[in-house]
Amino acid sequence: MNARVVMKLINKAGKERVREMTMLRKDLADGDQRYFIYFHRPADVREMTFMVWKYPGRDDDRWLFVPAIKLVRRIAADDSRSSFVGSDFTYEDVSGRDVEVDTHALVKEERLDSKACYVVESVPKDEKGAGYRRKVSWIDKQTFLPLKEEYYDRRDEIYRTFAADHVEEASGFPTALKRTMVDVKKGHRTEVMFESVEYNVGLPDELFTERYLRSPPVKWIR
Repeated sequence: MNARVVMKLINKAGKERVREMTMLRKDLADGDQRYFIYFHRPADVREMTFMVWKYPGRDDDRWLFVPAIKLVRRIAADDSRSSFVGSDFTYEDVSGRDVEVDTHALVKEERLDSKACYVVESVPKDEKGAGYRRKVSWIDKQTFLPLKEEYYDRRDEIYRTFAADHVEEASGFPTALKRTMVDVKKGHRTEVMFESVEYNVGLPDELFTERYLRSPPVKWIR
């Protein structure tokens, strides 16, 4: 996948900060995934790059290149729940959470905005290693995309909510083109819009290496 992404960070007073980036993603035959993100603006994050090697069944590898100090930093597994560039999404939200680290239960089936959904409760097997006590997800029966998620803290109160606000097909694949994460306690939210989404574009494996963190591939960075 290749997409242009616009991220809006909106505080309680409605003030916005905008980040713009290119996201590249490749699914490998063995189930692994690769992510590469290049930041276009604003100036304080321009030319910053972020890369993930995602593995089923074990911790992901994550790297962040900070151009101001010309340093590639490994992001430890414990940092996966930290804020992604100041947004309400975490590093783990960006690359996804391994399904095996939670216990899942089908709670019920119901409609959400006219769409038939499975309602699934996910409880971390290791609560200390997760940012939530439990999560409730509304999964579209047709596309299997999460349309809504509620994250509960240790007091069993909702502290974050996710919504796939707009879903449509891109290159034949159902895609959440607008996504919103809300920090319920702080009244802060992050809106993410995916534009010019293309799949099966032929991304070479070597793009997802440290070399390109420092020198992003011009051909793929639009």
